[in-house]
Amino acid sequence: MRAERVDHPIDHDQAVDTLRRSYAAVPTGEPVRLAKRTSNLFRPRSAPRTPGLDVSGLNGVLSVDETGRTADVQGMCTYEDLVDATLPHGLMPLVVPQLRTITLGGAVTGLGIESTSFRNGLPHESVREMDILTGSGAIVSARPDGEHADLFRAFPNSLGSLGYATRLRIELQPVGRCVALRNIRFTQLEALTDAIAEVTATRSWAGEPVDALDGVMFSPGEAYLVLGTFTDTADPPSDYTGQEIYYRSLRQRTRDVLTVYDYLWRWDTDWFWCSAAFGAQHPVVRRLWPARYRRSDVYHRLVRLEHRHQVAARIDRLRGQPARERVVQDVEIPLDRMADFLRWFSASVGMTPVWLCPLRLREPGGPGSARSWPLYPLHAGQDYVNIGFWGSVPIAPGAADGDVNRTIERRVSELGGHKSLYSDAYYDRDAFDRLYGGETWRAVKDRYDPDHRLTGLYEKAVARA
Repeated sequence: MRAERVDHPIDHDQAVDTLRRSYAAVPTGEPVRLAKRTSNLFRPRSAPRTPGLDVSGLNGVLSVDETGRTADVQGMCTYEDLVDATLPHGLMPLVVPQLRTITLGGAVTGLGIESTSFRNGLPHESVREMDILTGSGAIVSARPDGEHADLFRAFPNSLGSLGYATRLRIELQPVGRCVALRNIRFTQLEALTDAIAEVTATRSWAGEPVDALDGVMFSPGEAYLVLGTFTDTADPPSDYTGQEIYYRSLRQRTRDVLTVYDYLWRWDTDWFWCSAAFGAQHPVVRRLWPARYRRSDVYHRLVRLEHRHQVAARIDRLRGQPARERVVQDVEIPLDRMADFLRWFSASVGMTPVWLCPLRLREPGGPGSARSWPLYPLHAGQDYVNIGFWGSVPIAPGAADGDVNRTIERRVSELGGHKSLYSDAYYDRDAFDRLYGGETWRAVKDRYDPDHRLTGLYEKAVARA
């Protein structure tokens, strides 16, 4: 690999000036929104009355430093574009969230996770510094130490309520050309728990190294761990961008190989398994559906159209079917309570499959390690499992829309877990502040957005402002 710094011709200063001018043009009292084409949020929001912030020039990779294994990246750069810039150098971000159009800034301020999180934590833990447009209109450079360390620590999970990242310097890791996969089947959740604990502690399984770890539960009696190892093997890789569907392969193969690129986006092609809702997994429909449109942002646009026009909901009503409640959540559960939650969820909610992604905050020694992240307070040294479930359930007679989500929130809290805030949340303010660092958030908010021009965290996450 080359050892020089490779820079790309992006006028970053001009892009930041454009952003600041668009921010200054938003009338006082009006909500501040980003003007961006894609979103991975599932929280409905009130319609904006003013133009959004112009971030059109902030979507690129500024530089890749092969020697230092870092990249300077603009805040609105998607991971799809970021990976395209780093893989030619044999490098990738420490954590690459599973959907192509998640942005680096979005993953840091809104959290992200993937199969390397059992050893690399969350995306914000690989950030060395970031430039942030604050609510006062100033650009500040925040680092783990120094004048703006309070903003650096509070930025993760602030959802844009404390500012927007314009540039981030992140760590990168070396990667092989392929990922060799082992799909391990478990029929008991306790055995699954023990296996996750062993792999997390030793980063190996049955004498082979493990670089990536996630899994799927189809039922409490059928779950799979997928153990990935970076490699330069010459074995022919599988292709799940065509007729074959990735998650089904876990039941069909004990070993597999994917190119690194296809591995990183293995879940995007079918939005995990949610493409079935659009018929995209039916063999006939799949042959007719162009491969370039089998990707998460296309499915998300279809969901937004349904939210706007309620076509499927009206058809269900005409058929006499009950209304449905959207249950789209990712929750972090302590590993030693994972089996309890999964059994409860299977009996009480009944959605399958569910995604399993082990997580541990980074070990001491790295630039972003052993630090507190008060707005999403996981415990250092504790193993968690992110459990993802995405779909809808019928609203039971006499129940209110949101009752299932409220029940999940209570159960997650009872088990010492947390849930991500990209989707519907129903907490009252006292509970929300207790769970998501309300006291710290208010102190940082008052310092960097004294007039509270940016919408508050509770208002964004729960009140849907």
